[in-house]
Amino acid sequence: MYTEKNISKATSGISLWQMMSLCVFAGIFFIPFTSYEGISFLGEFSKESSSIFFLIAGGILVLQTILTKSIYIPYRNILFQILLLLFSWFLISNILNLSDIKGYYFKGISGPERFIRQYAVVVISGILFFLTYLNVFQRYSSEELFFKIRKIISYSMVVVTSYAVLEILIIKFKFSFLYTVLELYNFFPFVEVGLDYNLSRISSVTFETPALATYLFTVAGWMFSYMLTDKGIKAFMPGVVTIVIAVFSDSRAGLFVIFLQAVVFGILLVRQRKYHRILIKIIGLTATVFLLIGVFKGRDIANYIGEQVNSFEVKDDQHGISNRSRFGIQYASLLVFLQNPVVGVGYGQQAYEARNMYPAWATKDNWEFRLKYLNFQDSSFPPGYNIYTRLLAETGIVGIAIFLLLLLLILVFSFDIIKKNDSRYLLAIVIFTSMVGLYFNWLKMDTIRVFGFWINFALLLSIVGKTNQVFLNKQND
Repeated sequence: MYTEKNISKATSGISLWQMMSLCVFAGIFFIPFTSYEGISFLGEFSKESSSIFFLIAGGILVLQTILTKSIYIPYRNILFQILLLLFSWFLISNILNLSDIKGYYFKGISGPERFIRQYAVVVISGILFFLTYLNVFQRYSSEELFFKIRKIISYSMVVVTSYAVLEILIIKFKFSFLYTVLELYNFFPFVEVGLDYNLSRISSVTFETPALATYLFTVAGWMFSYMLTDKGIKAFMPGVVTIVIAVFSDSRAGLFVIFLQAVVFGILLVRQRKYHRILIKIIGLTATVFLLIGVFKGRDIANYIGEQVNSFEVKDDQHGISNRSRFGIQYASLLVFLQNPVVGVGYGQQAYEARNMYPAWATKDNWEFRLKYLNFQDSSFPPGYNIYTRLLAETGIVGIAIFLLLLLLILVFSFDIIKKNDSRYLLAIVIFTSMVGLYFNWLKMDTIRVFGFWINFALLLSIVGKTNQVFLNKQND
């Protein structure tokens, strides 16, 4: 084991490192490609095509560690120490609740088995994959990392965008003849073409609209960053395209979070005088666009906003069932927390206790509970729909406090690098913007298996110790 001071020690594993790097970057490219059937034995990772590449890269890291007896682990970094503390508490919370967990059984899975499955996801995502990313990123300079990863994400977004445009034309504008063109994407790896004619929502190469929204939150900062490195219309197009896809996806949270990320990105630019001209252009362009839209499409936009706001109601025709399920499960998680406020019921155990606490207003005439969440014939566990309420229920006030401390310090460290305005500035502003989006995304999903979070976390730790004060004003990739 070695630290920052002797990272250059291992040179014998350079070919393995190159293979590992190739797999990591390929995995980043394939993050959105989840619309295929999947690989069942991978469990929660079954539909994540990128996990195939990350698992291979992780295997190479283990092999390289055995051969060279060297691996980069930032054990002195406070962020990594808090991460280990969080994962340790996940384990401790189950040990403290072991007498109850032994008696849990639901949908053919016992409490201990459920913990093993869920903790495996934690170890794979937050230890194996995270250290793999970190060991690859650590060998690049901040500028190299920024431009390399952005180029990979941009190529991936080209595919996501082209597919989404065809979806929009077919579903929204009824250009059904284009479906033949869309079918060509079946030849692309990990993609199975399918359209949501029922809800008229787009999902591009992901398996569902919320998954597309999660991906957009992950890449928004990268797309906005073109405004800092390019000139002319091509500097704004990536960000505009990201926002347009979010609008047409009809994701209830997608548009709000993307807008929030754009605001955060703009606020961060205020600190840099040299970007004030760009910021003024952005504000001017945005104001002009909104003015024109308001003049010609004001009534339609008002109706659209009203529909999106009303879509969160439990009586909404289109989203009412989904909303009642989501809010009902979150409400039950809070009830579980109130009964077990300090240590929770154990990591992964929320559903065993919550299934007896779902409120009647959520379950009555709700087919999702009848056919999925409370149906013993359906093997899938009820989702928690919110990482924060889930951790409250499963790990108590101790667990959520550690988790929130980690999230806060990630933003603090990122902002501190941004203030220094050195060679790490571009990467730090992207990390900060991306993390804000992913934090809000966790209000609607409960899994710690979010590739964007761990990749950004690894990027942050890879540049925390680098203090090169030379800022490269590179204009393009």
